Amino acid sequence: MEEQPIWVTVILNRLFGKPVLALLAALHIQPSNPDYPIPNHIAMELVVFLLAAIFFLWLKRRISADRPGGTQQCMEMLLTNPMSVGVQDLLKESVGHGWEKYVAMLGSIGIFVLFCNLISLIPTLSSPMAVVSVPLGCAIVVFLYYNWTGIVKHGPLGHGKHFLGPVPAMSPIMLPIEIISHSARLLSLTVRLWVNMLVSELLYGIFLGLLIELFMFLGKTSAPLYATFFLPLLLPVIFIALHIFVAVLQAFVFTILPVIYVSGAVGEEHEPA
Repeated sequence: MEEQPIWVTVILNRLFGKPVLALLAALHIQPSNPDYPIPNHIAMELVVFLLAAIFFLWLKRRISADRPGGTQQCMEMLLTNPMSVGVQDLLKESVGHGWEKYVAMLGSIGIFVLFCNLISLIPTLSSPMAVVSVPLGCAIVVFLYYNWTGIVKHGPLGHGKHFLGPVPAMSPIMLPIEIISHSARLLSLTVRLWVNMLVSELLYGIFLGLLIELFMFLGKTSAPLYATFFLPLLLPVIFIALHIFVAVLQAFVFTILPVIYVSGAVGEEHEPA
């Protein structure tokens, strides 16, 4: 079934559709819908990026070490908090010395996933993470990044030695197992985020639609039934809360797993002898 463009996609294609179509033609890529070469998930990624850039530029001007505002304190909770589940807390515990150099990249990935997950709470917008190519792209970035950190820390040979296992005699067996294991991380990161956000968004949209229909039905019947209007007004809160919970949980998972992967790649036990 052909994807129905949302209003953001329509606007972006009116502004940039022709140059994007020309670029795709030069690369010999045929878009699924030539009338809208920028699909919904790409449009939503651009919206998330733009909103995040505006938000952090605004926040940067309000940051104060002496009198931090509420927004600053909330964002600092993503870095460090009393529950020790901020990205700085996780890196300190897992990586140890030199953890600071990994905060920017892993924190950015986690925040991007979080914002992409939450954007669908805004009516008429959708989460780009509900399209498999977006979490796959994030997973590829994580995969390349943690392997690169291992190469930078231990050198190509030192990092490659990690794939051979601790016993040299077992290297021929361990090498294909490690390659498959690390490749499976791409699948694990992608499928977990994609499926959870796809299902959460579908449930969120379906049940909200049903509740709106219920509200309209009660209004057309009788006054006693219409007096129960509070029910369809309260139930959406439950689904909104559930959607927020899934969005935050999946962003946390997509933060802690890359932290673990980086920790394994730069760990001192992988230093070459």
